[in-house]
Amino acid sequence: MQQIPRADLNEFLSGNHKHRAVFVKKIGTAFQEIGFLALRGHFLDDTLKDQLYKEIHSFFKLSNDIKSSYEIKGGGGQRGYTGFGKEHAAGRSVGDLKEFWHFGQDLKSKPYLKGKYLENISVKELENFNNVGNLVFLKLEKTAKYILQALALYLKLDKNYFDKFIDGGNSILRAIHYPPITEAPKEAERAAAHGDINLITLLIGAQGGGLQVLNRKNKWIDAVAQPDELMINIGDMLSRLTNNLLPSTIHRVVNPPKETWGRSRYSLPFFMHPIPQMSLNCIPQAVDKNHPKKYEDILAGDFLHERLVALGLIE
Repeated sequence: MQQIPRADLNEFLSGNHKHRAVFVKKIGTAFQEIGFLALRGHFLDDTLKDQLYKEIHSFFKLSNDIKSSYEIKGGGGQRGYTGFGKEHAAGRSVGDLKEFWHFGQDLKSKPYLKGKYLENISVKELENFNNVGNLVFLKLEKTAKYILQALALYLKLDKNYFDKFIDGGNSILRAIHYPPITEAPKEAERAAAHGDINLITLLIGAQGGGLQVLNRKNKWIDAVAQPDELMINIGDMLSRLTNNLLPSTIHRVVNPPKETWGRSRYSLPFFMHPIPQMSLNCIPQAVDKNHPKKYEDILAGDFLHERLVALGLIE
């Protein structure tokens, strides 16, 4: 498969059983065969998307001193700002060529989550930054809920299997800035080859290209979304849960051609995480004599902690 498959969420939401069945098969097959899908018909409109790009452009133009003031010591980079080069892919020691910001659940609108997660960090220099980020978070969380319902049906689970695990889940909206490259990188890439930690990732169309996916034939292919599409991929948590029936696909962001080193690149992935108490034990539907259990039992929160250590974000 040399191209990323495409689907329209409206097929699933239409109420037409035939259209829903087609959508379920389409995305299930895409995730099983390549792990990535370009989705239109989602809940994030162009106006809100443009507002978020405007806000993150403004944030990353702030001075390093101001940005660094929003870095939370001991927080594992889970909220606020993480400086350039501080995150690296698992198994590597060279930092990626990026800086980023994390929004989590808005505890002001969901007070029942207080004490369970860290508070979001308010940027006092930008009046609309947090409001826009929180709205985008909700739109992508809603989209992810329906994708997981469709995948539950594909896995022969109850349609609402994931609902109780993602309601108030530990999800993150990440705003990434890949600054202009000023000198030839020795070993570093904008984002080295990796698999995502979470259940599924929803990526708002990246500006500047560079995203590549390692297909099942072990070849890198470009993953390019249209302006009205989200790029969606499977994360390691869902791979564990499905005993690798839905494999987490390795992907990377390669450095651009030298003639475009002077341009910034921005990217906005939403990492759909469940509640920390969700069991990632392989579901019975994915285990048989031909597909023995591949993974040890673990809770989502414990798995996340292990991966944050591997990424160099916590000790």
